[in-house]
Amino acid sequence: MENQEVNPMPRIGEKAPEFKAVTTQGEINFPSDYKGNWVILFSHPADFTPVCTSEFMTFATLEEQFANANCKLVGLSVDGLYSHIAWLRTIKEKIEYKGMKNVEVKFPLIEDISMNVAKKYGMIMPGQSNTQAVRAVFIIDPKGVIRTIIYYPLSLGRNFDELYRALIALQTSDEFGIATPADWRPGEDVIVSPASSCSTAENRMGGKEEDLDCKDWFFCTKKLDEETVLKKVLKK
Repeated sequence: MENQEVNPMPRIGEKAPEFKAVTTQGEINFPSDYKGNWVILFSHPADFTPVCTSEFMTFATLEEQFANANCKLVGLSVDGLYSHIAWLRTIKEKIEYKGMKNVEVKFPLIEDISMNVAKKYGMIMPGQSNTQAVRAVFIIDPKGVIRTIIYYPLSLGRNFDELYRALIALQTSDEFGIATPADWRPGEDVIVSPASSCSTAENRMGGKEEDLDCKDWFFCTKKLDEETVLKKVLKK
């Protein structure tokens, strides 16, 4: 059997792999150029593909919304720069989707013909085409640490409401030292850390921590209103 190269994927909590790259917006040094910002780095297998065209149009339309949450967008494909430029021009001049038209993609799209970046991020999978990067999303925090990784098959378009929700939830967890439960949205109750001692657990179950709603010693929630959350995570 022919040996196949295995490309290790960076893990959540690790520093985002560094690279320099040519993009449709000039050369970037990643992630150093984005220090102090959240970043969504996302890949697609090839230019002129329909699912990814719909995604790029959606990301471009939502770019300001993500920017208001201190988040930059960076795309990647193993195609070349001139292919990128032609594809983005086609999107702007010819493609209309869900009421979006004349969409200009202003965030950088990385040229990665060498697959250097795709390999650093584990985007080239054994058994798949060696000329295509899988469709991945990496959410990276202002310190350059990977906080979320999501992989999609070629046939499944990404859910952008979920990507934005995840970004806001991560920022809320960092700002307030809490966790967010399933399907959480700003304004809904958040989860506090489980009790770290018997006395704390006893106080919680005895109702001595009045701001908490404890169903059991390990499952306690508290109110966190939407205005407080958004004031912390959104630019004014």
